[in-house]
Amino acid sequence: MRFRSERLSEDHNVDDFASGNDALDDWLKRHAHHAAAMNTGRTFVWHSGEDRVVAYFTLAAHRVRRENVARRAGRGSPIEIPAVLLARLALHTNLHGQGLGGELLWDALTRTVAAGSIAAARLIVVDAIDDNAADFYEHHGFLPSPDDPHLLVQKLSDIARSLGIS
Repeated sequence: MRFRSERLSEDHNVDDFASGNDALDDWLKRHAHHAAAMNTGRTFVWHSGEDRVVAYFTLAAHRVRRENVARRAGRGSPIEIPAVLLARLALHTNLHGQGLGGELLWDALTRTVAAGSIAAARLIVVDAIDDNAADFYEHHGFLPSPDDPHLLVQKLSDIARSLGIS
């Protein structure tokens, strides 16, 4: 990866971030710092050294009801499954079409596995913003909900195994 990945700080320049989705851009610019201050979400950014943000994702504590996830992901779980929510994931338009979305997701998944080993979580959950996003996550191993194709999950144990962590 040719970008540095780190937690969002006041030093990072988010003013020029443009993913092509106004809601994702606005959230980064107007709400990400507040979410961090309130401990409701942690945003991680990619930058190339000059602190200009070119990608980001946000993680938050979450839980999901077992009946709302694919049977394979919910089997053996309590009724409310502890999870990490991948609340947002976005790349600057200059990086679209280069395969970096998968790398950004991998960065998020790696951090999620680490978080799940500290504060027990069984799943990572995404609520895809649209059909294209849902297809992206499904392509990367996420399982759609039987009731909502935009709600997708992946077991952290499966991710850890693919990372070589048991």
